[in-house]
Amino acid sequence: MKPKSTLDASATGALHSAPIQEIHLYAGTAGHSAWFSDDLGETWVHPNSHSGMYLEARVWAMSSHPEAPQTLHAGTDEGMYLWDEPTARWQAICPGLGDVWAVAHDPNDPHTLFAGTRPAALFRSSDNGVSWTELAAPGIAQFSDINMGPTRVTQLMFDPFSDNTLWATVEIGGIYRSDDRGQNWKLLTEGLISADVHGIAVTRTPTGQARVIASTNRGLHYSEDQGEHWRFVEIDSPWQYTRCVVTRTDDPATVFLTNGNGPPGNDGRLLRSRNGGDSWERLTLPGELNSTLWCVALHPSNPDLMFICTNLGQLFRSTDGGDQWQRMPHEFGELRSLHWRAVPAGTRAAPHSITRPIAPKPVVTA
Repeated sequence: MKPKSTLDASATGALHSAPIQEIHLYAGTAGHSAWFSDDLGETWVHPNSHSGMYLEARVWAMSSHPEAPQTLHAGTDEGMYLWDEPTARWQAICPGLGDVWAVAHDPNDPHTLFAGTRPAALFRSSDNGVSWTELAAPGIAQFSDINMGPTRVTQLMFDPFSDNTLWATVEIGGIYRSDDRGQNWKLLTEGLISADVHGIAVTRTPTGQARVIASTNRGLHYSEDQGEHWRFVEIDSPWQYTRCVVTRTDDPATVFLTNGNGPPGNDGRLLRSRNGGDSWERLTLPGELNSTLWCVALHPSNPDLMFICTNLGQLFRSTDGGDQWQRMPHEFGELRSLHWRAVPAGTRAAPHSITRPIAPKPVVTA
């Protein structure tokens, strides 16, 4: 492995508890568990089952809280897992939760988490994920006649402009909003041309109005009234299939959108809006994409540092907020989640549990 990447906290707005921060990058796969990189994605470590997580687990989602740099939560096909940075080990903290597809921390409390499962259901934990309470979500379906399979919660997100508002998206099942931090939920589908919802973000228009953007298998939907009504918005692309939508952490008018020709598809695009979704521009990525772009990983400690991936495992990095991109040398199988954060230097105090180190392939320049 190359030396760990570090950054000056005072220059980037990272955690103020230590002058030097390390960048830890995590990738969740559909069948090869979780991978770790400490050098901005240049090289990767794949811990074996002695790490506490089954080597071929499916890792659908990851979440961390800035006040808890020693831990990371992962939603998997075997329930919720807790990663302990100092010991570099996983712990299965709630296998009974089932197949966890979405997880989010309460911004105001590092011990409170929300989870979404397959079949679709919503849960809350107030003890760092050890125990969970199911939340009442009216009309939430366990099975879809459209794809003849279980539904699943694809995203949970706290609204950046409304302190008590929490959003949930369901594939195939629509969009839910809670105005009391998850106690009660309302199903919002008026105007949706598809209930196959993949992601959600809240942005600001040039006039300062809050706009909710939802991505679906049939395209984007906008709402200017907190999801009470939706309208379809066609994007300038050969395909309307959209996946991840996320706002820049320091500029709510800047939105990134992943697009492609299906799940997994064999081509994709990355789009950016600088005006809250009024217009979109295509960002240039090096080489040919092997599938739909799937994930975008941002963090408030350095808004210019971004990672994106295709569904079939290509990884890209930008250090200037998306203007320029570099393709990373490692290519995964199927990627389903990306997460990165800055932690105090030395937080990870133990080696990973690996079968044997793998040297990176030499880069061919010809």
